[in-house]
Amino acid sequence: MSKDSIPLEQPIYPPPRVRKGIPFPVAQGLWLVLWLLLLVFTFSGVQLELAGIPIRTLRLNGNFVREWWWFISQGVGTTFQLSLVSILCATTLAFLSALAGLSQIAPLSSLSALYVSLMRGTPLFLQFLFIYQALPQLGLVFGSFTSAVLALSLNYGAYMSEIFRAGIQAIPVGQREAAYALGLKPWQTLWCIILPQAFRIVLPDIGNQFIAMQKDTALASAIALQELMGRARQAGLPRQHFFEALVVAALWYWLLTLILSFFQGRLERYLAR
Repeated sequence: MSKDSIPLEQPIYPPPRVRKGIPFPVAQGLWLVLWLLLLVFTFSGVQLELAGIPIRTLRLNGNFVREWWWFISQGVGTTFQLSLVSILCATTLAFLSALAGLSQIAPLSSLSALYVSLMRGTPLFLQFLFIYQALPQLGLVFGSFTSAVLALSLNYGAYMSEIFRAGIQAIPVGQREAAYALGLKPWQTLWCIILPQAFRIVLPDIGNQFIAMQKDTALASAIALQELMGRARQAGLPRQHFFEALVVAALWYWLLTLILSFFQGRLERYLAR
């Protein structure tokens, strides 16, 4: 061993420095409270002068908020209902599309590829307008809620199809071969061996898609659906208080995201056991 070499028992990197003082979770919580207070102060309407520089925070019209917050809040139920129905339809569509894409049947595999490419290659907003405003020219007329469900289901089904495909392909090939060796038929292997494990893999991603979808429901306001965003526009635009109306809607979207993220985290911890 040369004199420049490092003995095996000597660590190459210095040991991590032990931090003293406030634990990180506590410090993170305190900073979060501080940022929230700063956010509230930003919308408090307070006027002050700091070092000779006048500072004026944003001021919400309290009368408008008190009068219209309940009208806007009534759209929360429609938003959640739209998200729930759409995610169920999208999950079913994604599952069928993934099976078709993985099959060795050329018509089904090519149809799945075309569907995924078309839905992922066009904007979701365009799909809303196409279903609600363009299809009536062909004699296909859908209401606002049905059109929104179709647009969200088709769009998210295409993205989730890739999630299901990856989940199914993540199952080791040896399990499929062992099932065949035990005499199980291909459909029995799929339903009894592959899909239960794949569903456990993709379930957290489905939760993430559901959280993202409940925000994308705001696009349904463009087709006259009275969900959360639609009610905010209806209340704010005619009265020149669109800022306050959007703040109320934004708080509801944020609250829904926090609630769904909490249950999503609980689900991921449960599946990780």
